[in-house]
This record gives sequence, structure tokens and C-alpha cells, in this order.
Amino acid sequence: MAVKMRLQRHGSKKRPFYFIVVADARAPRDGKFIQKIGTYNPLTVPATIQLDRQKALDWLHKGAQPTDTVRRILSFKGVLFLKHLLRGVKLGLFDEATAMVKFQKWHEEHEANIKRRTDDHRKARTARKATPVVKKVEAPAEAAPAEGEAEA
Repeated sequence: MAVKMRLQRHGSKKRPFYFIVVADARAPRDGKFIQKIGTYNPLTVPATIQLDRQKALDWLHKGAQPTDTVRRILSFKGVLFLKHLLRGVKLGLFDEATAMVKFQKWHEEHEANIKRRTDDHRKARTARKATPVVKKVEAPAEAAPAEGEAEA
């Protein structure tokens, strides 16, 4: 049985909201699923993602294949990076404590970057609201003499 990690659409028309689920590849998009591992709301700025990192990691280790969008979400949340680090532990490149230190360092930098981008967006949005919509109209330039008048 092929297992996929994919989005299951909810929400009304033109107001999407998604559950991140693990489902049999043959099941319909919004149909039967094995386990719900998170939610994704693309309408908020930035998009709101709630994800159970441990469940997602367990399903990746079991062989579940994420769709393209879910892969981007897992990458954004650090699940794929954590899987990569744990593979290095399994190969004996470093121990688990070192892997967790690397992940924590990445996670802190990532959270700071998200906070900075959110603040920048908020500032730009308030600046956009503060600027007036009225445009200044330039005074028309004095009419240049017509070609016939210039020769006379």
C-alpha cells in the first residue's frame, strides 16, 4: 500500500483551509485518511502552519511520500532537515546530541527570520495605509508655438 502525506481541503468556496494528512494514495483527496498530522491556512500572512513534527518524522521514516506542497511545508518547518540529521547519526557521522544542537541552532535562526519578515510586512502594511491616495497633478507646460507660427 502506497502511503502519501498530502493536503485535504476544507473551508468554503474561495476560503481554503487544509488538513495535512497521511492517506492511502488510492483514496480520494478529501476522503478517507490514516492520520491527521497538522493544518495549513494559506489565507493568513504569513501562512499559518500547525504540524506535529514527531508524527511527520515517523511517517517519513516509514516511507510515506509527501506531495510537492507538503514537502515544502515539511522543509519550512524543519522536518526534512531533522530527518537529514538523523540519517547522519545513523551513518555514524556524529552523535544525536550534536544533531539536536544543530537543529536547535537552525530552528532559532529560522524563527528569528520569520519574526523579522512578519514585522517587515506589518510595517509595510501600516505605511501603505498611512500614505494618502491623492495624486498630485502637474501644471500643464505652456503651450509651445505651432510650427506655422514659428516660421512667420
